[in-house]
Amino acid sequence: MSPFQDFLVASLIKIALVLFVLLTALAYIVWIERKIAGRIQNRWGPTQTGPHGLLQPLADVIKFIFKEDPTPAQAELPTYFIAPLIALVLGLLSITVIPFGGIVTVAGHSTYLQISDLNVGILFILGVTSLGVYGIALAGWSSGSKYALLGGLRSSAQMISYELSLSFSVVGPLLVAGSLSLRDIVNAQSGYWFRVIPHWNCFPQAIAFITYLISAFAETNRVPFDLPECEGELVAGFHTEYSSMKFAMFFTAEYANMVTASCLATLLFMGGWLSPINSQYSRFVPVVVFFALALVLARFWLTRRRLIEKIVLPVFMGVCVLLGLLFLWPAFYTPAEGVFWFLAKVGFFLFLYIWVRWTLPRFRYDTLMEFGWKRLLPISIANLLITGFIVAWRAS
Repeated sequence: MSPFQDFLVASLIKIALVLFVLLTALAYIVWIERKIAGRIQNRWGPTQTGPHGLLQPLADVIKFIFKEDPTPAQAELPTYFIAPLIALVLGLLSITVIPFGGIVTVAGHSTYLQISDLNVGILFILGVTSLGVYGIALAGWSSGSKYALLGGLRSSAQMISYELSLSFSVVGPLLVAGSLSLRDIVNAQSGYWFRVIPHWNCFPQAIAFITYLISAFAETNRVPFDLPECEGELVAGFHTEYSSMKFAMFFTAEYANMVTASCLATLLFMGGWLSPINSQYSRFVPVVVFFALALVLARFWLTRRRLIEKIVLPVFMGVCVLLGLLFLWPAFYTPAEGVFWFLAKVGFFLFLYIWVRWTLPRFRYDTLMEFGWKRLLPISIANLLITGFIVAWRAS
């Protein structure tokens, strides 16, 4: 095949794999959030649909497909139908430029673990996520409901306000790396201070890291910044008049934006796919993790009585043991190590999203806007000016 055909085939395979993994992960992030919320609130969460409720995401999908889908009589129909599609497409589009590993070679063909390697990847992500406000604003306006309209207006003001501080906090790592390429930014974080501390931007750019996290919570409309969906004031906010699969699109877009924000935090501040351990024994960390997970599953298997759990849990145990053994094989470990660390860091940020949601109370709207404009924005601008001065001084 020609180089173009090789590129096309590799791109299609990567798109199919990333979409399958991402959509499956989004479904089970909901399950994980419900489980963690249950623990925080001293309850069980999903337990009945499959072993430990693992089939609950499938049940939710079936419910959304067959649920009644009424259309408001006062809705602006073309915009009403296209708004959730805009939110979903823009939520998934930014994943295309996220690098989640180094270079992998399959059948003599080398390719990046990334759908598209743009040299301005960070600008693409900021642009796409900024456009996401249109889906929410149009949904609120086209529904013909005052609650949905207020939710859409709140979201527009909130996302525009916190987009500024998020963008300024991102510029710091860009100045340090001297590149707009996400892959170059990760490579600039390689190495260790004192042979122990990873050379990650979250240490010298701690202020930018904190402002980014706060702005990312606001950008994704998560607690304590979920004013566009404030059920105590706006019923359900901008998606009050949406049901069935159209509501599921908004729901999926929110969790896709969470994944994007977590991936971006990992790449900009936490070294991306680089290992945090400066030791030859770091290769055994994935082995220990998967074997420990297999032991935990074995403990659950011994204490369960339901037949489906007795059948399904050994399958998961076998998968964990197999992955642990594969990480002992150098041919597998070399390309998979970066993916393991990248997913571990992204998982940490997703857990942080869930933990904060079920811990902190919601802000008042005036407090939300005041914090964004009078606190977060000046701090992010000051950090940018200091970083620019230090970079310029070092370059001179």
